[in-house]
This record gives sequence, C-alpha cells and structure tokens, in this order.
Amino acid sequence: MIVDKRFLPVADVFFRMFDKPGQGGGAIAAYLHGEPVLDVWAGWADKQRRWAGDTIVLSFSTGKGVASTVLHRLAERGLVSYDAPVAQYWPEFGAAGKENITVRELMSHRAGLHKIRGLVPGRYGLLDSEKVAAALAAAPPDARRLTGPGYHAVTYGNLVAEVAARVSGMPFQDLVRQEIAEPLGAEEFGAAEFWYRVPPEQRHRIARLFPKVNFLPAPWATAGAVMSRMPGVKGLAEAGMADGFDEVMRSPRAHNAVMPGWNGVFTARSLARMYGALANGGALEGDRRLLTEETVEQLLEVQTRRRDYVLGFRPNWRLGYHPAWVATRKQPLRSIGHYGFGGSGAFADPETGLSFAFVTNRLGNAYTTISDGRFPRLGGAVVTAARRS
Repeated sequence: MIVDKRFLPVADVFFRMFDKPGQGGGAIAAYLHGEPVLDVWAGWADKQRRWAGDTIVLSFSTGKGVASTVLHRLAERGLVSYDAPVAQYWPEFGAAGKENITVRELMSHRAGLHKIRGLVPGRYGLLDSEKVAAALAAAPPDARRLTGPGYHAVTYGNLVAEVAARVSGMPFQDLVRQEIAEPLGAEEFGAAEFWYRVPPEQRHRIARLFPKVNFLPAPWATAGAVMSRMPGVKGLAEAGMADGFDEVMRSPRAHNAVMPGWNGVFTARSLARMYGALANGGALEGDRRLLTEETVEQLLEVQTRRRDYVLGFRPNWRLGYHPAWVATRKQPLRSIGHYGFGGSGAFADPETGLSFAFVTNRLGNAYTTISDGRFPRLGGAVVTAARRS
C-alpha cells in the first residue's frame, strides 16, 4: 500500500466506505506529478474473499478512456488522422451515408451509431466483436448526430477498436499491451491489468459484482422496450438496453470478448498510472512517455458543447473522454477521464498534475445500480489534497 501523508484524508474517506461485507470492496490509486502517492484497497471481493492488492474488477465504461488512449498513440505516429473520414481506414464504414463521418466525430460521440437494440441477433451476439463491427459499418447514422452528440454507451469501444486494428494490422488486445502497458512499464510496477479479454489463468482474481445490474423495478426486457418508445429516455434505452444485456454484462462469457466500450477489467493502480502520464504532460518518472505534450493538449480540447441526446445533458466531450465531475466547488475544468456504470472511474487533471482512479464491485447504492456519490466524493477529496500540496 502507498499513502502519502498529504492524501491521508482521502484514504480515511475511502476506508470508511468498505467496513461491512454488504458494502463490497474496492481500491483507489493516485499519481501526482508522475509519482504514485496513493494505492490502497479494502472490503470484500466476494462473500468469502477479501479484496487484495491484485484484485481486478469489471469497470464498464471506464475502459473507454483506455481504448481512446490507444488510438491517440496511433494518431501520434501518423497512422490515423482525427479529421480524416473513418471510411478511409475502414472502407465498409462508408455505407448508408456515413462516408464523411470523421474520426474526430466518432471519438466525440457524433457518429450517430449509439443504438445497440436489435443491432445483432441473439442475446450473446454483442460479445462477437466481428459481427458488431460489421453491423455498425452497415448501419445508417441517427439524424440527431447533426444537432448534437449521442453517447455511444456500448458501441464506442467497438468503433475505436476497429479503427485501431485496421490502421495497425494488430488485434486490439495486443495493441492495448503494446501501446499502454509496455510504454508505462506496467508489469514492472504491478499495474499490467489493462484487459478486455481476461486470460483464463487470471480470472480467479476478478471480484464478483453485485447486486443485479438491472436498475429498474420492471424486468430488463420490459423496461427497455417501454423506454425505447418514450421521449426523453428513448436514446438511453437504444444505447444501453439491448434485450438480455443485463445478463450478458454479468456473464463469465463477457471476459472472452474484446468490447472496449464496457468490458474493461482493471485495477485502480493500472488506471491511475495511465492517467498519471496524461496529467503530467504525457510522461511518468521523466523517461516513460505515453504521449507528447502537444497531443495531450489536443485531448483537453472540448469537441462539442451541445446537449447529448442520449444522456440529456452537456458532457462537453473531448476526444474519447469527458471532464472529471467531482464534489468540489471549483471543478477541474481541464481534466479528462471516464466514469463507468456502477460507480468506477478515473481521470487526469493536468492543472494539478494529478490522476485518480476508483474501482469497485458494489454497483451503485440502495436506490440505483447506475452510479452513486462515492467517486465524486473521493475525487473531490483527492483534488482538494492535490491543490493544497
């Protein structure tokens, strides 16, 4: 464990969140100016097992930030241009009126391809990345993309992974290792857990998620069908409520797939290390460079300030990230990161040189499994500590 004395208040808040088995378990980690200052864990990975330093957990949309960083590494080497049409690298994508949609639009949720309801047949069809990519390539874009972004809750990772694989000629999971884990020296620092397809020999380390994923009083299929016809929440149902997806998310079969929009498995340590580089001009410990300072500056630029027609508010999307929303009066407006279903999340704040990550197996709170106040509270505490240091 690591607890820099300046961050003792953050650790204290964290430990109080996991003092009973019913609260599950979790971990937090932070870097400041490229150096680790916080790495602690607590609670239970399941009913019979305490959370350990090497416990890993499904962190849902938190993985979108990792997938985005892979593509930025490729862009920095000139393999892909943000303002080029996606179809330049993925010709099939140009079907159904999508020939002019750019990589920049795709990475800021303006491709109009948020829908997963009916995208591929079969309950487990969403775990077949090739079928999903083919279906997205053939699909027409939603016309609302011209008026604002629409959060690609599930499909974003497939889109980014396909572009990355096409321009590099490598499977996406190999790219994650080559472009993220290896440059960060992750294995050396015990932070190699950047996984979408989890190796079978490592799966015993995965914490059990609870309670059930369904956050609604009605059965998932019924609620999804009803919501998909209701103005105001229609986009949310289209983007994240395919029939049976609540079961798919909890199935062990999810760890056989590479679906970077939602099935990333990480430790807080690994996420904090990646974002630690982004918070520190693209580098850690001086000589481990992930991105150039110029690229990091591009990542901080807001791509659209329009209302998101899926989420119903203005996320101010960056290139694959959103800003950190934390419980502090002065928000870190130049931050980038991504939160996940259930409450996990990670971000970088270049203004303070801080990165922070939180992962947990306890989805939400007693009222909803979507999320809760733990991450904003911890994030606010760690930003305050960094500003005082």
